[in-house]
Amino acid sequence: LEFGGEKYVLRSIPSGIFQGGKPNVIGNGVVLDAILFRAEAEELARSGHDLTRQLFISKKAHLILPTHRILDAAYEAAKGSAKIGTTGKGIGPTYTDKVSRNGMRVGDVLSADFEKIYARAKARHEKILRGLAYEYDITELEQKWFAAVEYLRRFNIIDSEYFVNECLAADKSILAEGAQGTLLDVDFGSYPFVTSSNTVCAGACIGLGIAPNRIGEVYGIFKAYCTRVGSGPFPTELFDETGARLRDIGHEYGAVTGRERRCGWLDMVALRYSIMINGVTQLIMMKSDVMNDFETIRVATEYEVGGKRTSYFPYEVGDDLKPVYREFPGWKCDLRAFTRYEDFPAEFKAYVEFIERETGVPVKIISVGPDRGETIVR
Repeated sequence: LEFGGEKYVLRSIPSGIFQGGKPNVIGNGVVLDAILFRAEAEELARSGHDLTRQLFISKKAHLILPTHRILDAAYEAAKGSAKIGTTGKGIGPTYTDKVSRNGMRVGDVLSADFEKIYARAKARHEKILRGLAYEYDITELEQKWFAAVEYLRRFNIIDSEYFVNECLAADKSILAEGAQGTLLDVDFGSYPFVTSSNTVCAGACIGLGIAPNRIGEVYGIFKAYCTRVGSGPFPTELFDETGARLRDIGHEYGAVTGRERRCGWLDMVALRYSIMINGVTQLIMMKSDVMNDFETIRVATEYEVGGKRTSYFPYEVGDDLKPVYREFPGWKCDLRAFTRYEDFPAEFKAYVEFIERETGVPVKIISVGPDRGETIVR
C-alpha cells in the first residue's frame, strides 16, 4: 500500500488498520505466523499506528509453528521436479494440522498448558521429519517464535465470531478482505498448484463466522493484465520482452519473498469463472497504468482445446490448451494524469467497456497508480 508518501507491506494485518482507528479483525480462517506478525506490527508501530487498541485476533485462528516451516521445506524438497512453488512459510502444513485436528490455535497462547500443547505438536512434527530424513536446526527460529508469542499476548485475543456478528446486529458495515486469488482456491483453483484454504467469497463466511445471507456487495479485484507466483498453469503467460516489461513496470515481485511474478495478458475465461464462483457484483481494476506505453494489448477471450473452442475454465490445463486472443489498440498516454473516467482516452474506455460486456459486471473502480488519490470511482 502506498499513500501519503509512505509505502507499507502488509501480510497478516488487514489494510483497514489505516482507516482512522476503526477496529480490525484477523479472523479464525487465518493461519498466523507469530514471528512475521510481530515484525509487521512493530514496523507499523514505528510509523505511528498503535495496533494494540485497534487490532483484534480470533482465538480460533491457527498458529504456524517453527516446525511447520521446516515441514514445508521438507515436503517441497521431496517433490523434486514436481514442486508446487510454495512460499515456504509453513502455511500448507498448518492447514494440514488444522483439518487433521492436530493444530494449535491462537487461543492456546492464553492456556496454562501452552508449553505442553506446543511440545506435543513439535514432537509429532519431529517424527514426520525423521521419516523424511530432512536435516534442520530449529534452535534460533524457535527462540524467535517464543519471543513473538509473548508479543502476541499483548493484543486483543477474542471470540471474533461474536464480535463480528454483534457489529452486524448494530447495523455496522464490515469489509472482509481476502488474501489470495480465486485460482489459488483449494477447491476451485488450478489444483494442485493452489493454496491450502478457500480464497473465494464464500470463504469469508467460514473464515469469520458470518452467515451467507449477510453478504452484500462482492468486490472482485483484478489487474488489467494477469500475474502468477510460483508453479502452475498460466495460459496467457508471456515469455518474451512484453512479459518482462509488464513485470518491470508493474514491479511484479513478491512483497514477502521478492520472487518474480509470471506475467501475461488478461484472461477473460479465468475472469468470468472467478466472477461466477464469487458472485461478484462490482469489479475493481488495478494497475491499468502499467500498460500506458503499449502499442497493442491482447485479451484471451476463449481457449482452444483439442481443436475446439471453449469459454469454460477446464478441470485440467494441459499443454494442448491455446488461448484465443482479441487485440486492442493501446492508449499510449499516462493514465495517472486523469481523475475522472469521462476524461480517459477512448482506447482505454473501449478496453474497460469490453470487459464489462464480457463479464456482465460493471467496473466501478479503476486504479491508475499506487496512491489513494489515483483511484478513480465511477
